Formats: sequence, C-alpha cells, structure tokens
Amino acid sequence: MSDGPTAGDRPPPPYDEPAPDRDRWRLAPEEWACAATMALLCMITFANVLVRYLSNISFAFTEEISVWLMVVMTLFGSAAAFTRRQHIAITWFVEKLPPRALARTRRWGLVASILMFALLVVLGTRMAWDDFAFDVTTPAMGLPQWLYTVWLPVLSLLVLWRVLQTFVRAKPEDR
Repeated sequence: MSDGPTAGDRPPPPYDEPAPDRDRWRLAPEEWACAATMALLCMITFANVLVRYLSNISFAFTEEISVWLMVVMTLFGSAAAFTRRQHIAITWFVEKLPPRALARTRRWGLVASILMFALLVVLGTRMAWDDFAFDVTTPAMGLPQWLYTVWLPVLSLLVLWRVLQTFVRAKPEDR
C-alpha cells in the first residue's frame, strides 16, 4: 500500500550507484587532496586557537588561508562526488517520477551542472585575470589576490571534467 512506485518497479538508477571498482584509482587524487587540505586547515585553525588562548593575540592571516582552503576542499570534494555519482541531489521529488521523467530529470541535472561549472571556469578566469592585471592584494597578508583566485577556474575545470565523465558513463537512454 504505497503511494508511489517502489524500488522493484523500475530499473536501478543509472548513476546513483557507487563507481565501479575499476574507477577507484580515478578518485585517489581528489581524495588525497581533500585529506591534505583538511589536515592543513585543521592545523592552521588549531594553531590560531592555541595562540589566541595562550597569548590573547590572533593570527589574522589564518582566516584568509582558511577560507581559501575551504574553497579548494569544496571543489576537490565536488569532483570526487561526481566521480562516485554521489553528488548532492534533491531526490525526494525526483524519485517519485515515472522512469522516463526520472531519466530526463537526471539528464537535465547533469547538463545544468556542466553549464554551471563551465560558467565558473569562464568567470573565475576573468576574476583571476582582473586580480592579476590590477595588482589586487589580500587584506591580511598583502599577497597577490590572484594566487588565491586562480584556483577557482582550475578546480572548476576539474569538476567539469568529472561531471562530463559522469554524463558519458550514463546509459545512452538516460543521456
């Protein structure tokens, strides 16, 4: 007595299942980068808290580095999630759709992700170039701002590559 279709009524989702074991090696760079970024973020934050507690002085530059590391970690994590086919999705509504509409909705989600990350690559490149051309510096450390902003288009390109791989691996009827 259920309202909608059950799991047995339709074929398994085309890209919700984890990536096959043969694809595990592809995840290694993103997983290591996420782990290294998280470790560095934890050490910097812990050092700042420790110094603030012991001396009542804050390392102002740590916030600048921490924000950059969070952006880097988010983009590496996004690339890994798309490779695993476990990216963020609102599935409550989508899973209640009939199989053809479900496939179209998933295809649209991947196309929208491709467009969004392509836009991030283009606009991020323009932002990094502007930071470089106008010699913008960071507020706390006075470093060239483009050293931080250049990673947005570079890592967005990595995520875009992973989304395209997910799109290509989807079954032909789901593309």
